[in-house]
Amino acid sequence: MRRLLLVLLPLLICCQPAWARLNHRDLAAMITPPLQLGAPDPALPIWTLLDGGGAFTGYIFESKDLAPIPGFSGAPINLLISMDRNGTFLDVRLLDQNEPVFVSGLGPRPLYEFLRQYTGLSLAHNIKVGGAHDQGRDTSANTWVDGVSKATASVRIANETILASALMVAREKLAAIAPKPAGRPRPDAFKTMSWDDLVAAGLIGHLRLGRAEVEKAFAGTGFAEEGDGAETMIDLYFADLGLPVVARNLLTEDTRRRMARHVESWEEPVLVLASGPLSITGEDFVRNSVPDRLMLRQAGFPISLRDADVEPVLQPGLPGFAEGLILRVDTRLGFDPASLWSLGVRVVRRHGYMRTEVAARDFPAAYHPPSELFLIPEVVAPAPPWLSSWSGRWSEITALLGFLAALTAGLAGRSPWLARAGRLWSWRMAALLVTLVFIGWYGQGQLSIVNLTALITTLRQGGSLAFFLYDPFTVIVWLYTLPTLLVWGRGTFCGWLCPFGALQEVAGELALVLKLRQRPLPARLGLVKYAVLAVVLASLGWEGATDKAVEVEPFKTAITLGFDRSWPFVAYGLAVLALGLVVYKGYCRVLCPLGAALALMGHLRRWDWISRRDSCGTPCRLCEVRCRYGAIARSGRVAYDECFQCLDCVSIHDDPGTCVPLVLAKRKGRPCP
Repeated sequence: MRRLLLVLLPLLICCQPAWARLNHRDLAAMITPPLQLGAPDPALPIWTLLDGGGAFTGYIFESKDLAPIPGFSGAPINLLISMDRNGTFLDVRLLDQNEPVFVSGLGPRPLYEFLRQYTGLSLAHNIKVGGAHDQGRDTSANTWVDGVSKATASVRIANETILASALMVAREKLAAIAPKPAGRPRPDAFKTMSWDDLVAAGLIGHLRLGRAEVEKAFAGTGFAEEGDGAETMIDLYFADLGLPVVARNLLTEDTRRRMARHVESWEEPVLVLASGPLSITGEDFVRNSVPDRLMLRQAGFPISLRDADVEPVLQPGLPGFAEGLILRVDTRLGFDPASLWSLGVRVVRRHGYMRTEVAARDFPAAYHPPSELFLIPEVVAPAPPWLSSWSGRWSEITALLGFLAALTAGLAGRSPWLARAGRLWSWRMAALLVTLVFIGWYGQGQLSIVNLTALITTLRQGGSLAFFLYDPFTVIVWLYTLPTLLVWGRGTFCGWLCPFGALQEVAGELALVLKLRQRPLPARLGLVKYAVLAVVLASLGWEGATDKAVEVEPFKTAITLGFDRSWPFVAYGLAVLALGLVVYKGYCRVLCPLGAALALMGHLRRWDWISRRDSCGTPCRLCEVRCRYGAIARSGRVAYDECFQCLDCVSIHDDPGTCVPLVLAKRKGRPCP
């Protein structure tokens, strides 16, 4: 009965939800293969995305954790956003929303269709929401996504939510820009300054674009035009009106009051003044909309601009301009007015009537006001981002290290009490339950061939291996396993520390309880796993092939996701376990590519640690018969490539009541050779 309970316990646990990694499983279920979910990031509430070979691909995150911008109901729209390493959106999926127009009005379908447009777009695009007439507008500095009629405000909030959260991730993770609080203009930083003083101090940016410079940019494209090279196309000035020294020296008091009513607390007002034949507003500009020909960028990323619908009236005595705008910059998208940014103008040329060809060139000007005009919070240098993955799990790590220490003592000491077969079985099953439940399902410490393919891919691409450090259990088990290959061979991991191997052994014990006949395995079939390993490694040469090849391992299905996966993967995992009912640990012995890799590395083992006697094999073959792995030859020699370190033969060798040579020597009253 005790044996039956020990066998059934992990199977009962397996049928329950994977309580330790609910969030991991929920996210993993939403990822389309061959992509897979990686480790959580300790610094931001995001997860890494991996390809099928385990190499870093991008990030996935919920927008509410990074940019909870309130909608019309007061609650933010929560989106699941997937983005690759280049800032291209892989998927944007609706998780939750309470926008009235999409709840009781139009229904959620238009919002789903709106979000599909982001797939394939990049953060390098200046993404704006417009109507159908905006799609493909080649004269624009923006990339337009089609809005939803009668829900314009709600989809703009969704767009801002997507960009704000994605830009936060891109700045810190993709552009390696350390996060820091944005500077705020000092309210007391004011002194009277003239126009020329403001320009000289860098408080007014300037872009004078001549025709010669424009034609040079279009040279060789077929879009260059004739004209007076000395002509000024546009003479543009711009400034941050959030700075009191700028706003009060340039704008009338009435303009500043109107601006305060139209600009929200999270927006930074920017003044743009221009003269010349090149207009800053474009052909279809209307008030309170997005200007087509202007773009603002910071750290390589576009920042949203919108007209404030306030006519700028300058102080008397200042220069006059043909056009003037006050723009609103959304600081929720990560804009920092205290850091360097640029404002640019896009020049567009067209050819043809029936089939129009378009070319465009951008001309930016930098703006970086003095830092003393801002209140800039002190930034403390952060610890390595992976460190919090360890510091938050010290109790679990301590328990794991304690288990490994106890395992080492048991394997190395070979205490007399361990030689008793009944006691060995009980302790072995207890250890395997710890491996399966604690290391596998709870700690997610299942080593995998994916670890090796990720290592090879990363080294080949010259990337950092720091991503391994985000998973403490995997790192610790690997650091323990590698030295044991030199001492005991593959058996320490495959026989004691592999969660799926433990589950396979449980299946084998269940077969004994059910009195199922387990069939012997021809020794030559053990070579198949090396062929499987070769196929997996060869797949690294073809893009996308590794994603499929590594699925020969059922570890992700059975251990990482707890069988919470689509039915073909679940069916395969269950089939492998069913194989273990009739062929003892059949997958481990025949198909496992990780086992093959460890067996090859196990050839570095320095000595034969399993004691043998002269009579082992001839005439005594008890160990050979009892070994369920087929790791002992007729000669009595141990094939360490196939040994799982179950200690059955060790217990026989050390037990004077079981080892035939010891029993015979005792009867004859002489020492055993």
